[in-house]
Amino acid sequence: MSTTTELTETTLLRFATAGSVDDGKSTLVGRLLHDSKSILTDQLEAVERASASRGAEGPDLALLTDGLRAEREQGITIDVAYRYFATPRRRFILADTPGHVQYTRNMVTGASTAELTVILIDARNGVVEQTRRHAALAALLRVPHVVLAVNKMDLVDYAEPVFAAIAEEFTAYATELGVPDVTAIPISALAGDNVVEPSANMDWYGGPTVLEHLETVPVTHDLSHCHARLPVQYVIRPQTAEHPDYRGYAGQIAAGSFHVGEQITVLPSGRSTKIAGIDLLGEPVDVAWTTQSVTILLEDDIDISRGDLLVPSKDAPPTTQDIEATVCHVADAPLTVGHRVLLKHGTRTVKAIVKDIPSRLTLDDLSLHPHPGQLVANDIGRVKIRTAEPLPVDSYSDSRRTGSFILIDPNDGTTLTAGMVGESFASPEPVKDESEDDGWDF
Repeated sequence: MSTTTELTETTLLRFATAGSVDDGKSTLVGRLLHDSKSILTDQLEAVERASASRGAEGPDLALLTDGLRAEREQGITIDVAYRYFATPRRRFILADTPGHVQYTRNMVTGASTAELTVILIDARNGVVEQTRRHAALAALLRVPHVVLAVNKMDLVDYAEPVFAAIAEEFTAYATELGVPDVTAIPISALAGDNVVEPSANMDWYGGPTVLEHLETVPVTHDLSHCHARLPVQYVIRPQTAEHPDYRGYAGQIAAGSFHVGEQITVLPSGRSTKIAGIDLLGEPVDVAWTTQSVTILLEDDIDISRGDLLVPSKDAPPTTQDIEATVCHVADAPLTVGHRVLLKHGTRTVKAIVKDIPSRLTLDDLSLHPHPGQLVANDIGRVKIRTAEPLPVDSYSDSRRTGSFILIDPNDGTTLTAGMVGESFASPEPVKDESEDDGWDF
């Protein structure tokens, strides 16, 4: 198959940027947008005015993504900034994530749907703890492609040995994590070297520019080929004269495709029936697939409500009340053994208990700290959870949508933890949970 055909079939790439504070993520994104001519004239003029007011000699391209006032005042990225742009070869959805350790949780959000992550490193500083944390998260989130962008090469005289040493160290670390594909590119985002155009200052480098790699990398994480899943969001019963018996189950297809006449199972009840019809944007269709929001009509009347999961009967996942997962803790308050939480999986939210925290990952050497007792903000660890009701969960490696969940504080609704079912660095044997019974044990 030709490259042109492959690019026609994979016209959209979702990618995220990550890296430590001041490594130049926002400048790289601004350079990508600027040099690929993806900026409107009024946007560029606004950036030029803002840059001049701050005393800059030229336009500060980082301001194209640092949209919050606090970000511009502090010179750092705080929120995840999403940008949409296109070239003649591909369309892109970009998530520019914060670099400060305090906002690592935002990187989880930005990379959770990405097919590629660009991790920046300051050539003067090399691989640092936050670099390792971002690489670990990319591995856990099953991001299939990682670009190592060694930035600020102009500040180390474009020295090839500096780039080679950093690329070797990072690639070895990422390989230990299980990252399947790492591409290292030496760049200067500020000067534009190897971002969109090849650098005249690094003739020793013969690989692609950042944009060239983004345009040609294969998009391999395609949810349309996963087992079909539809979390029910809403039950529709208009009860009109035209449709007196209409009963539809609406939601966004999380993975796979559904066909009229297909045998399906409703989980967690386990009841089965056939699809009588599919409505898409008010019109009947024979088939619907991933990311489409549809209404499913069934041949039989079954008790179905928000939070139930519709799946093909031949591909139904098992239901369980015991979930083992690797998590990134994102809240300021720690997660502890015995913690009473709410677990949100798809459109279903149930009570749950943290039964054990078998291990916490040490980022320096990827060793495991056994039974830490708690996870604090930005920790990556292994947890065992018992839910009040059975849940139909997939492995995260099979489906990012139905293999993930979040833990919520039942008192104030704060998101505590993002979890990936079945994902694991080898962990030690669990210890017995001796927390007191306060009415939440299931």
